[in-house]
Amino acid sequence: MTTKNDKSEHELKPDASGCDEPVHEHADGEVVEEELVGGAPVRRKGIYLLPNALTTASLFSGFYAIVSAANGMFENAAIAIFVSMILDGLDGRVARMTNTQSKFGEEYDSLADMVAFGVAPGLVAFFWSLNSLDQFGWAVTFIYVAGAALRLARFNTQIGSVDKKFFVGLPSPSAAACVAGLVWCFHAYEPAGWLTALTIVVVGGTGVLMVSNVLYRSFKDLDLRGRVPFAAILLVVLIFVVVALDPGTVLFSGFLVYALSGPVRVLLRRARRSSR
Repeated sequence: MTTKNDKSEHELKPDASGCDEPVHEHADGEVVEEELVGGAPVRRKGIYLLPNALTTASLFSGFYAIVSAANGMFENAAIAIFVSMILDGLDGRVARMTNTQSKFGEEYDSLADMVAFGVAPGLVAFFWSLNSLDQFGWAVTFIYVAGAALRLARFNTQIGSVDKKFFVGLPSPSAAACVAGLVWCFHAYEPAGWLTALTIVVVGGTGVLMVSNVLYRSFKDLDLRGRVPFAAILLVVLIFVVVALDPGTVLFSGFLVYALSGPVRVLLRRARRSSR
């Protein structure tokens, strides 16, 4: 028999609309999620360590990039953003391989991406070149940061509703790679008008492309588990050698080509339609 003084874990509290909803209260502040086990919902406490540790490492790399840029170490800042990209690619794959996906992990990963691929690249470019343009410089930087935030929010709402073969808008890691690659490639150059103009185009352009409706190949349909000819491994070795020769230039060129591939595909489609 229950009384009014009994506090249930599923205590009903009114929401904003006036309806009663079950609220799960936990005095210890522990994260609790529901999982389906054998078709029945089971509540589990805590978080998975391995994937969230990788996400934390990605977040730290983004934070380190900001600190390095603020102290004038722009090469280190650019490299840190690329390290964040590698770690961001690992945490999701590790979670799927070890069956440790969780809602907490998804939300944490999205917030870490905002720092590593939104705030960090924008501030690195600002400290490196755009701060000399006063209000216009931080306005261009904000276009990039806002574009990254909107891109991540739209991506989270479109999960499961769009074709996995394509991304709608330039992915934020690729946009961050364009900005970081630019800084890495030209960080030793003396300030010049053409370099400032290039920075404005890359930072502002990638910011706009992230919120555009331009489609980009996701390459998720590639089968990396199947057998390939022996010559394929030689191609992989060649790619590593080329990247090692001049990492900044190669990575900047590669991701810039990927960023331009979306608009070029749109223009080619329009040209074909007009010719018909």
